[in-house]
Amino acid sequence: MPKEPVTRNDVAEYAGVSTAVVSYVVNEGPRKVAPETRERVLEAIRALGYRPNATARALRMGTTRTFGLITPDGGNPLFAELAKAIDREAASRGYVVLQTSADGDPATERAKIAELLARQVSGLLLVAPHEDPDLSDAEVPAIAINRVLPTVSSVRPAYREGARHGVEHLVEHGHQVIGLVIGGTGRPERELGWQDALEAAGLPAGPIARAAFSREGGYTAGRQLVDAVPRPTAIFASSDLQAIGVLRALHEAGLRVPEDVAVVAFDGTRETEYTWPPLTVVRQPLEHLAQEAVRRLIEGEGAVEALTFPTELILRRSCGC
Repeated sequence: MPKEPVTRNDVAEYAGVSTAVVSYVVNEGPRKVAPETRERVLEAIRALGYRPNATARALRMGTTRTFGLITPDGGNPLFAELAKAIDREAASRGYVVLQTSADGDPATERAKIAELLARQVSGLLLVAPHEDPDLSDAEVPAIAINRVLPTVSSVRPAYREGARHGVEHLVEHGHQVIGLVIGGTGRPERELGWQDALEAAGLPAGPIARAAFSREGGYTAGRQLVDAVPRPTAIFASSDLQAIGVLRALHEAGLRVPEDVAVVAFDGTRETEYTWPPLTVVRQPLEHLAQEAVRRLIEGEGAVEALTFPTELILRRSCGC
């Protein structure tokens, strides 16, 4: 027969207290409990394996202590590492995270937002969202990560400055024809940072290959740059996955990295430590982004702000260091 679930009454009897005292300990109020009594209750909870009903507790406290997290691509290592950092920070503050992916589709993103709101999440974290969310009917805080939106606050890396630092490092190695593999639409900040570095060094713009933020996109772009005239002696890739695809294209063309073509990538996920050669990267400050995003959801902020955080240049073999 299935084991009967442990109840609040069982905990109270084991600890020698009233059920009300057990509730005060579990719910952290509204009344204070003497330290020694609190410890007896916690010991009873541990000994009996009592698990409070989270739904009932949320109704009493007026919050589910749950965040909804939507990423554009659950298979991208960058978003996986960011989600892990968010989950870790939320857990340290007593919150749990429900994660889902929009698969790069605006309609799916809207549907996922509606679904998370229906689950009464306490806040939304939107990673690189396609559009400004309509939260007019929901009193739920939201924050965007890696993209600026007009109606909610955002946290993101200093894309332009980080890209400039990465390209400046290639210039310091003596490269004069530096190609760019870039994703996104329009003129993304990483492209502007690449341009800033070249203009500051008095160098002409190198060849540009526009591609998806993926290994396949980087591979296709890498093949284009291999055939460019003049062929670049260095390539700045706007994402790690693109850079990994570029490495394959260069290897297949019989070009040595970094002797024939140096490579620097933007993102800095763990995957870049294990490519061959290991990639020099502009690392996104994922821990700082996660900490600030979670803090703002919990503590609240009055004005809509767009905050940027500095990146870090990690030197490895692919740039020639």
